[in-house]
Amino acid sequence: MSPFFVMSLLFGLTFGQTASLCAPSEYVIHVEKRECAYCLAINTTICAGFCMTRDSNGKKLLLKSALSQNVCTYKEMLYQTALIPGCPHHTIPYYSYPVAVSCKCGKCNTDYSDCVHEKVRTNYCTKPQKLCNM
Repeated sequence: MSPFFVMSLLFGLTFGQTASLCAPSEYVIHVEKRECAYCLAINTTICAGFCMTRDSNGKKLLLKSALSQNVCTYKEMLYQTALIPGCPHHTIPYYSYPVAVSCKCGKCNTDYSDCVHEKVRTNYCTKPQKLCNM
């Protein structure tokens, strides 16, 4: 291989990862339980952004496993727990949630990620709101 080809390949691989724009992003989760008096607004980080992907024109000729696309997903995460205020004694008032430490472009893992983007907005409060800064 020529040195120009090797340098071009290295540049392309480096730029491809940089251009993905997949990174931890600030996000507010709204959590409420039917038994509790308040809705908790939690400031956290999630993985969000654009990942480079290749989509084949020959979709009908390929296996479905060959058509999976990369998504912005967790590379490293930790869990934190918040206390939902205004809960009666018989209710468990804790809510655990993921915090993105670092992100990557890769296959979506349904064990810890929602791999479908819903168009319906469900992240809101129906009860009075308390803010939790973690």
